[in-house]
Amino acid sequence: MKFFIDTADVDEIRELTDTGMIDGVTTNPSLIAKSGRKFADVIEEICSFIDGPVSAEVAAIDAPTMIKEGHKLAQIAKNVTIKVPLTVDGLKACKVLSDEGTMVNVTLCFSPAQAILAAKAGATFVSPFVGRLDDIGLDGMDLIADICEIYENYANFETQVLVASVRSPKHVVDAARMGAHVVTIPPSALRQLYNHPLTDKGLDSFLKDWAGTGQSIL
Repeated sequence: MKFFIDTADVDEIRELTDTGMIDGVTTNPSLIAKSGRKFADVIEEICSFIDGPVSAEVAAIDAPTMIKEGHKLAQIAKNVTIKVPLTVDGLKACKVLSDEGTMVNVTLCFSPAQAILAAKAGATFVSPFVGRLDDIGLDGMDLIADICEIYENYANFETQVLVASVRSPKHVVDAARMGAHVVTIPPSALRQLYNHPLTDKGLDSFLKDWAGTGQSIL
């Protein structure tokens, strides 16, 4: 499973890249707005030290303008992935950009039917939002299971399932069990993956025992 970090905070991305766990980055207009910086500058800086896909979202809602924006964003770096909404116009833009060889992330997916359309449009990634479904009383992971099952039935579907709106380590583990290709995760949730009280307890015990020996490895 690939881990994408879901943030536009360049310092956070640099810090987490040092862990060796980050395979790519996803951004969106809300995250860019929080950064207080120019959109293109943020994307360019992220791409300067991230080799994997970096999602940059279009702002238009009509296909012709989405395509123009996609062309401009793709010029920033070779690993820019154009992010389009799962609308009729978004899928039209996805088809054009994908046919040109540009990576496309189709976002705001909330149903298996939508995911099928994204795959047929040639999307590199489809982003189902599990947390937002949980928020309205549904089980977002049911959507991931359905999409993974459907995609597995068709060898010509090359679209990767990118689990988005991840809120907890359980979302990550469940997605991995279902065979999702990617999770995009906020820094806070990624750090939670490391934590377990028994790890902390065991390490504390080992350190106390080692100190009692009076030895040093170095």
